[in-house]
This record gives sequence, C-alpha cells and structure tokens, in this order.
Amino acid sequence: MKRKSINGAFAGRIALSIMLVFTAMGHFMFSVGMSKMLPGFIPAKEAVIYFTGLIEIATAVGIHFNRFRKLTGILLIVFFIMILPANIKASLENLNYQTGNYDGPGLSYLWFRIPFQLLLIAWTFWFVVRGK
Repeated sequence: MKRKSINGAFAGRIALSIMLVFTAMGHFMFSVGMSKMLPGFIPAKEAVIYFTGLIEIATAVGIHFNRFRKLTGILLIVFFIMILPANIKASLENLNYQTGNYDGPGLSYLWFRIPFQLLLIAWTFWFVVRGK
C-alpha cells in the first residue's frame, strides 16, 4: 500500500486561510473598537475596518488559486506590514479593540503582536509566495 505524502504548502495555506477568516470576523464584530486603532487623519474609519476585513477574506480565498497565489501572497505581506502601526498605536493607548475601551494590555501586547506579525509574514512567504 502506497502512502500519500502531505502537501506542506497546501496545509500551510489552509492554516493561513483559516486564520484570515477568523481575523476578518473580528473586523465585523469589533469594528467600533478596531476603528479606534486607526490614526486621526484616516476618514471613514469604520468603513476602512470593514474593507480590511473583506481584504482578509479575499486573500484567504486568493491564495488557493495558482493564477493569483504569488501576487496575493505579496500583497498580503504588504498588508501585514501596513497594519502593524495600528497595532502599535492601540498598544500605546492601552486600547482594548474588542470593547473600544482604553483598558487593554498596553505595551505588553507588542511582545506578542510583533513576533506574531513576523511569523505571519514568514508563513505567507514560505507557504504562499514560494510555496509549490
């Protein structure tokens, strides 16, 4: 009996897609609190949060199509880099994005968030951009 081998790149993309769908749900469930993460000069903050949730859903799907995979992965890495300042702002202000109150974990959140963001970037590169 021949054993089937596991397609690691496919498994990595599935895991990333699941994470993206769950984080996208947060954009719709916690839009008021998440909109407070954005700098003051950005208009229509809540609409931006909804739009970024849609971006996460689109990328969760797009990384599974050979034709769009590499471009979607590169754009997803750019997206991960672009949202990091909002997470830094939220931690500096002790923002709890789920409640919209300013009683969040503060700077200690960055000890988790920055390494996690780097992991997401590396994961996306490994399993999506260079993945087979």
